[in-house]
Amino acid sequence: MSQPQHVIKPQPPSPLPAAADLLKLAVGALEEIKAKDLVEIDVRGKTSVCDYMVIASGTSTRHVKSLADEVVKASKQAGFQPLGVEGEREAEWVLVDLGDVVVHVMLPRVREFYALERLWTVGDEPPEG
Repeated sequence: MSQPQHVIKPQPPSPLPAAADLLKLAVGALEEIKAKDLVEIDVRGKTSVCDYMVIASGTSTRHVKSLADEVVKASKQAGFQPLGVEGEREAEWVLVDLGDVVVHVMLPRVREFYALERLWTVGDEPPEG
């Protein structure tokens, strides 16, 4: 007589946290280890890639990497696996993809060069006059 086979059913993916919850989680993690010049940008209606971008600076490549690692850690503790992390080796610009929220942690000179804030906020402010 053979032993019964155990069937492992695939688990449905856990639902993604709401964008606002992910935003709060990312900002909290960055503030926890003293990110510099933290900016949240609402990009809904400007891109289908995400709803929010968070941009922060670190004081060194080690700090940049630590900031990104803290976002990943907080995300996992909340039960959500980040979709991807890029740039950890050089740690001059690390991107953490949380789905509806994309976090950019950069050295100040890299941040100044790429000017993501200006890129994603063009046209947001009413004309002066």
